[in-house]
Amino acid sequence: MAVEGMTHEQDAAHARLDTLTSWHADWRGLRVAVLGLSMTGFSVADTLAELGADVLVVTESAAEEYAQLLPVIGVRMWEGSLAAVPEELVSFAPDVVVASPGFPPAHPVVRWAQESGVALWGDIELAWRVRDKIVRPDGTPAAWVLITGTNGKTTTTRLTATMLVEGGLRAAPCGNIGVPVLDAVRDPAGFDVLVVELSSHQLWYLGLNDGVGSPVPHASACLNLADDHLEWHGSFDAYRDAKAVVYRNTRVACVYNKSDEATRRMVEDADVVEGARAIGFDLGVPGPSDFGVVDGILVDRAFLDDRRTSALELTTVADLAEAGLAAPHMVANILAAAALARSLGVAPAAIRSSLTGFRLDPHRIEVVAAAAGVIWVDDSKATNPHAAASSLAAYPGAVWVVGGLLKGVDISDLVAQQGRSVRAAIVIGVDRAPVVDAFARHAPAVPVFEVDHTDTEDVMARVVELAADAAGASGTVLLAPAAASFDQFRSYGDRGERFAAAVRERLGKGTEDGAHDGPDRG
Repeated sequence: MAVEGMTHEQDAAHARLDTLTSWHADWRGLRVAVLGLSMTGFSVADTLAELGADVLVVTESAAEEYAQLLPVIGVRMWEGSLAAVPEELVSFAPDVVVASPGFPPAHPVVRWAQESGVALWGDIELAWRVRDKIVRPDGTPAAWVLITGTNGKTTTTRLTATMLVEGGLRAAPCGNIGVPVLDAVRDPAGFDVLVVELSSHQLWYLGLNDGVGSPVPHASACLNLADDHLEWHGSFDAYRDAKAVVYRNTRVACVYNKSDEATRRMVEDADVVEGARAIGFDLGVPGPSDFGVVDGILVDRAFLDDRRTSALELTTVADLAEAGLAAPHMVANILAAAALARSLGVAPAAIRSSLTGFRLDPHRIEVVAAAAGVIWVDDSKATNPHAAASSLAAYPGAVWVVGGLLKGVDISDLVAQQGRSVRAAIVIGVDRAPVVDAFARHAPAVPVFEVDHTDTEDVMARVVELAADAAGASGTVLLAPAAASFDQFRSYGDRGERFAAAVRERLGKGTEDGAHDGPDRG
């Protein structure tokens, strides 16, 4: 399709891209610039090289293992500053640019591609186009289930895949969860279903194109929406609009959170395949076509013939409590995952049995120690206020370890709503001032302690010292920072591990004495 302002060559390139909707199409010689050489970037370069494309990786830095592999697979690399568009990229004249999700809309290279009329994809669009490399016995590619949300994505993705496998389907969790979708698409074992966790960054790239490269998922879900990644998207509206792309072209079930009005509006506004159903979930009594809780029983009123007068039992809150999965946000995650699994025909009995052995990832409301009357909880994965609110609700009256890199998000609402109930606040990170100010305005009676160390070991040693004094003889110390970790730590995992190490150092013992897994916020 011709686009105003395009050259004849670009018009021809776009017309060719419209034909590339299969692994078995002719990708040979297609000039592709790949932005970034992380795990995702390498999966893109490796896939395109296998397809016979002419690939140039453009990156500011490259891990040695990936840099060494590129020449082996026949891919060139340019490494250097991307504060401006490198001449090497311009002279390469790519037919398409495939960007890793870390590149924001305002990045100079992204803007250059858009302003120059060069097609711009993310890794998810490429994966959808080549999804038929491995097909099911009936000759069709794996079905896709898409999951996003400000919080709970990874847990719900894992839950959904676990339920599908228990139901007899070959399913793989992939995407933002840590396994590139392109790796799952190319796995020679093949799958019946790919459960794809999508970040708002990946969805923004998907939202650029609504043509042959746009996924048509079997089912999709946005779990919730709250302020996050505003520095990447530029505004909350842009962030919301990116999240809403998850529902586009859904064929069977659009799963949304009845307690989150934004997700309901996304479904109402979505352009879906005719016949797709809106399936709501929350912790209340469900209506027809919903999932919910009745007298402590999780039920399905969507995928049964007599849904107006009946419900199917999935599991009970009591059973979930025995498995450490009964925190309210965790129950919501389970209901969302069950709705997605039921849309693919998984029996209620399989959903129930899948939860028996389900274990949560580290750093998600993980109890790292319990001694001398004090419980120490690592929820370092709570990297935004919405996530931290769930943590605080699970542990009211805790000593709250909060702060880090706020990513442009205002934390004052969280402090106003839940700050008054904490026993004390230990504030860390580079963005301490807004947190301290929020407590001064909204919870002035709460003791607030700042930790201004930059050394990571000193930070957590001082945090644990102050928290132990504040907790006294009994209570909970909760690391739920409501902020990103990259100001002082390598990752949220590193932050949680250093917190746990400092706790063990203070207690003088390992976590095996009294430690156990707590409920996961997601």
